[in-house]
Amino acid sequence: MSETRRESFHVAELDCAEEVLLLERQLASRPGIVALDCNILQSRMFVTYQPDVISTEAIVQLVTEVGLTARRWDDRLKPTEVSWWERNERSVLCLLSGVLLLTGFVVHAVFAGSVVTAFSGEAESPPLLSLTLYILSILAGARHVVPKAWTAVRKRHADMNLLMSIAVVGALVIGEWFEAGMVTFLFALALLLEHWSMARTRRAIGGLMNLAPPIARCRTDAGELLEQPVEAVELGTTVVVRPGERIPLDGVIVSGSSSVDEAPITGESMPAEKTIGDELYAGSVNQQGVLEFQATRHAGDTTLARIVQMIEEASTRRAPSEQWVEKFARYYTPSMMLLALAIVLVAPLGFGASWSEWTYRGLVVLVIACPCALVISTPVSIVSGLTTAARHGVLVKGGRFLELAANLKTVALDKTGTLTIGRPAVQRVVPFNGHTEDELLERAAAMEQHSDHPIAQAVLEYVKTKNLSFQAADDVRALGGRGAEGTFDGRQFWIGSHRFMHEQGAETDEIHAAAVDLEDAGHTVAAVGNSAHVCGLISVADEVREGIADTIDDLRAAGVEHVVLLTGDNKQTAQAIAQVAGIDEFYADLLPEDKVAHVERLLTEHEQVAMVGDGINDAPAMAVSSLGIAMGAIGTDTAIETADVALMTDDLSRIPWLISHARRTLAIIMQNIAFALTLKAVFVVLTLFGVASLWLAIAADTGASLLVIANGLRLLRTDRV
Repeated sequence: MSETRRESFHVAELDCAEEVLLLERQLASRPGIVALDCNILQSRMFVTYQPDVISTEAIVQLVTEVGLTARRWDDRLKPTEVSWWERNERSVLCLLSGVLLLTGFVVHAVFAGSVVTAFSGEAESPPLLSLTLYILSILAGARHVVPKAWTAVRKRHADMNLLMSIAVVGALVIGEWFEAGMVTFLFALALLLEHWSMARTRRAIGGLMNLAPPIARCRTDAGELLEQPVEAVELGTTVVVRPGERIPLDGVIVSGSSSVDEAPITGESMPAEKTIGDELYAGSVNQQGVLEFQATRHAGDTTLARIVQMIEEASTRRAPSEQWVEKFARYYTPSMMLLALAIVLVAPLGFGASWSEWTYRGLVVLVIACPCALVISTPVSIVSGLTTAARHGVLVKGGRFLELAANLKTVALDKTGTLTIGRPAVQRVVPFNGHTEDELLERAAAMEQHSDHPIAQAVLEYVKTKNLSFQAADDVRALGGRGAEGTFDGRQFWIGSHRFMHEQGAETDEIHAAAVDLEDAGHTVAAVGNSAHVCGLISVADEVREGIADTIDDLRAAGVEHVVLLTGDNKQTAQAIAQVAGIDEFYADLLPEDKVAHVERLLTEHEQVAMVGDGINDAPAMAVSSLGIAMGAIGTDTAIETADVALMTDDLSRIPWLISHARRTLAIIMQNIAFALTLKAVFVVLTLFGVASLWLAIAADTGASLLVIANGLRLLRTDRV
């Protein structure tokens, strides 16, 4: 096989699955075309081709032949470069079609003597002026329909453009000039609404990217401030952000402290306190003090940019409902054409009925059969749902995963970094033998002053919050991982584990019982003592997230029936956390492969299983689950890449919100599908009884398109939590 190349093209009219099918029929079987893929949200077509067989110019020409406009992605025009006609052609032609149709009807009514006579079709043939206006109206409205219909004929594949074209031609043949114009105008209006709805969702996502300002205020080596486009800012450049301004790039604070509203990135409504060494994210808002930070990512690689990119990529992953609608439409359209043909032929041939009357009824069926409302309803709802989820700090990688979230009944949770905050903290301070808590903490901190052990760091952090002053112990000596000893205030002290305390021979029954109680609660015990006695116990544990029990209750309220804890920690710790959180069952001392085995077992017992973890060491279990959810994905490329859903903050409450949001999205999709199909079924029945007319059928179909689009766009208006 010769060399292949992948090229992307901007296709301005790429608004729904019909255009995708049109492009596939036009290009997929051409010599030299290896693969074709489309991203409706970006109006982007990806073509893998053999450059020695077919050129990019030939590809563009093939797209032009079906009434679409293609440009190489790098050569696409910016909005400011697009001509007025290119921006407004659809709207102008639709409006022109409507004005010409109305004018033609008014002229027709004047010559007929009344509006009712002209409308009912009882008048004689329209005057020449009306006929001319009707024909011009049809030509204006059919500008974007006829090329696609002709392609459908050549490819022997029925689509809605062909349906409308046949209906219009049929109406003209039987002399229904006004109704032919009305069908064309209303169908053009439906296509305009479709185009508008996709533009609306594109603007919603583009609005996310516009949260980051285009200009950054940079500090030069000479200390001066220079404004630069964000694209020109190099890594390591110091950027200054004043109170009330949006942060232009990702970076790390080097000077100043402030409260920062990160809601556009994380969905978190409470501002985060930031100081030197903390990370900042493009698009968030500096609320108080002046901040200076060093840029750590280029403009196109910020967390915000990656969020937008992921949403755009997610739109190419079809949800099951979306796939079903597209597959249904492929069989539905030719079936309805056969039904229309049967209506035209059966009554006149079998029962001697009027050919003109039943031909008209067949044309009505063709019009109402148009799958426009059905096809557009699902992608609009899916993209709206994905965009709203991103606004709430929940990145969903495609409609398929949104639908999976809606059907979740079982959730498996990692412990560290998921149910807990991921770092140890002091939980209890229990003094003995006449010592106070402050004395115990001062002695422990004195011996742990220079240790980098997590327990030592937890003790030092706790002492800092208590505002206790102390001096580092002298002659501190580590004791082989069991503990340490040193001189404090002229006396020898030691600090160590429960086992080390037992080895010192100073453990009484009371102290032993207290240590066991703490360990049973899932705490790690650090004992402090001297040659005379044990001064007390300090318990340290990975802190459970605030409100975790309420979150588990919310999961159950959202329809989750089974919640499981999978952890590599010991059984006592797992049991204690499971009790606090209200989890159904737990499994401890698990290696990554053990977690995978448990998730696979859960999948055999339950239909859909989500695995929630930190996106790195839980990645294998997340991969085998139905839905992998990564916690705290900000700044973590691995989490965003490996998970199906990435939570931008360490907030488990987003999961019950996601389930409810996904179910709402699915409900709206089902509403749209049911409404569109029911409307069509009703009109088929009305047509058989001679009640429906061409203009009423297309008006109903256009109204249906408008309603399902509006229903799908409701998801964009979900209030922030």
